[in-house]
Amino acid sequence: MIGASPVVRIAAKGDGVTEDGRHVALAAPGDMVAADGTVTPGVHHAAPACRHYPQCGGCQLQHLDEAALADFVADRVIGAVLGQHLELPQIVAPPHLSPPASRRRATLHAQAIGKRVVLGFREQGTHHIVDLRECAVTAPALVALVKPLRELLTRFATRGMAVDVEMTLADQGVSVGIKGLAVEGLAAIESLGDFARAHGLARLTMDAGYGPETQWEPEPVTMTVGGVPVALPAGAFLQATPDGEAALTSAACEWLDGAAMVADLFSGLGTFAFALVKAGPAGRKVLAVEADRAAHLAGQGVARMNGLQVHSLHRDLFRNPLRPEELNRFDAVVLDPPRAGAREQVALIADSTVARVVYVSCNPSSWARDAARLVEGGYRLAELRAVGQFRWSTHVELASLFVR
Repeated sequence: MIGASPVVRIAAKGDGVTEDGRHVALAAPGDMVAADGTVTPGVHHAAPACRHYPQCGGCQLQHLDEAALADFVADRVIGAVLGQHLELPQIVAPPHLSPPASRRRATLHAQAIGKRVVLGFREQGTHHIVDLRECAVTAPALVALVKPLRELLTRFATRGMAVDVEMTLADQGVSVGIKGLAVEGLAAIESLGDFARAHGLARLTMDAGYGPETQWEPEPVTMTVGGVPVALPAGAFLQATPDGEAALTSAACEWLDGAAMVADLFSGLGTFAFALVKAGPAGRKVLAVEADRAAHLAGQGVARMNGLQVHSLHRDLFRNPLRPEELNRFDAVVLDPPRAGAREQVALIADSTVARVVYVSCNPSSWARDAARLVEGGYRLAELRAVGQFRWSTHVELASLFVR
């Protein structure tokens, strides 16, 4: 093809990048891009798995085959390392990709348009909502509820109604939280219970602006994390897929083999804390530190109930990070902070004597900044694993091991 240039990589936001530096939407490595922008698909260009692609903003990479998707996930993590001029570790494991239809949590958006309600993810780059009819990444139990939920919301639709619907696949079934909808009157409230019963929901909560209120929960809802069923507060943070969680926790357990005292920072419900206690040597103790009170109490309660050596501390590590003299009591630290990273806490870890640090992140950019601080403080990046939990998305997670 005269004047054509091959696509050589995928940029961080999902565009294909040609050999001559052009960014082309929906192009895959190996595609040829003509001077007028025409794309001729190559061997790594795949047929989308969902009818809503690329309109739906839930996925950006369904046009990539498995090999190209794995390369993108790995390149995002390796690029973050090189971007901070860090030395790549000797061991960089192949990326883990979650399979289709495995995501166990999703937040959909609903809007009343005339007499009908649209329910789904927002379109790429806009606030318009794709009226979801199928989804190739979300667990089937969640997808099956989209149509009934749309019908339920239509009953209560008012002009300009805008609602968020959170769905989580818990141990007992699907927990649904509807935010932004006020339901009044005994008959209307009873109809919510009828809906939950008819569709076998594990829980239904409503939030009209004052926090979630439970309308239906026939038995306490739990989520098994780290091999332990933990009470699941409404809206609690979870790893996106069970296999992704297993990939991250197994890395932490492998890397911290033999560590007797471990601090799990930003511990959430205790995903890493419980996995480490169950997989560790006899007598291993884990301190789980979490700012969210509901998650802290859930983890604390199950640890006490089961006699597990997980000790919970309710503490905001952004405002009050653990000091070096506190950290020095531990053989190892695990941290899995929010997307912004943990600049202040990492600086204090760098000043401590902790021998091993496992840093799990959902943002390679903030992780790389924090990694540079650990290396500056005397740590070496020893191992690195990329995890694509959000399949066909540009969101990438990783697990890393730092040693002194």
